[in-house]
Amino acid sequence: MDLLGTFWSYINNSYLSQPWRPLPNKEDSLNFVRNYQSQNKEVKNVRILVHGQVGAGKSSFINSVDSVLQQQITGRASTDALGGDSFTLKYTTYKFHKDPESFYSFTFNYVMGYEMKINRGIHVEDVKSVLRGHVTEGYQFKPGHPLTEKDQGYNSSPNLNDRVHVLVSVIAADSVSIMSDDVKRKMRDVRLAASEIGIPQMVILTRIDEACSDTQGDIKNAYRSKYLKEQVDKVHVWLGIPLNCIFLVKNYDSSTRMSEDMDTQILAALRHMITFGEDYLSNL
Repeated sequence: MDLLGTFWSYINNSYLSQPWRPLPNKEDSLNFVRNYQSQNKEVKNVRILVHGQVGAGKSSFINSVDSVLQQQITGRASTDALGGDSFTLKYTTYKFHKDPESFYSFTFNYVMGYEMKINRGIHVEDVKSVLRGHVTEGYQFKPGHPLTEKDQGYNSSPNLNDRVHVLVSVIAADSVSIMSDDVKRKMRDVRLAASEIGIPQMVILTRIDEACSDTQGDIKNAYRSKYLKEQVDKVHVWLGIPLNCIFLVKNYDSSTRMSEDMDTQILAALRHMITFGEDYLSNL
């Protein structure tokens, strides 16, 4: 945790009179997600890739989305409470049931996290291969040895369904100020690669309740928090993501009950991802 940042958050325990970003209500966002169908006939689902540092909350966010859609706490994506090393090694796609016979029209893709140690965590070139659809489902990443055209698991002829349509960077709000330059460089490198091929990008900041005392007391204060707004501004500067593409989220990783306010934040971010994906596919 960024202890210095949290300390100042407690000292300056104040928030804005109005939220710096209004969110659509839960039902509007949920109806949008339920009714969404891609207008591009070549694509079944908007493919959303989540990437970020180990322990940032990538799998917890995927579980949180599933929890909101099922309206009960779920845990499909494996998480590791100890942290430190990459827990997920394989390239994995997550679909979400709308009912017993159909799925929502989006998927999440999951890759290993970035690590500061040499030859640990996912290689940047592997993430770039994922963006272009060259990595097959279930491929086990090999830190320090990025996938090549000669390797099993390489898709030499990806179609539009195989490619990523939205890139989402997951960053822990309580670690923004202490994130290593190496991890920042990797995430920036991947973002630039996505920009080169036209893939839209956004950011979600997780663990907002651990980063900010105002939000610990009431999650509704997230978009009124001066401290969290400062963290958003920092990410905007070093990653280059527009401010209106950075969202705040508290994951369902410690909660045992569903929360209307947490649902609203998660659905607002998800709605933005799907909208970005549809815009990308429409432009094609």
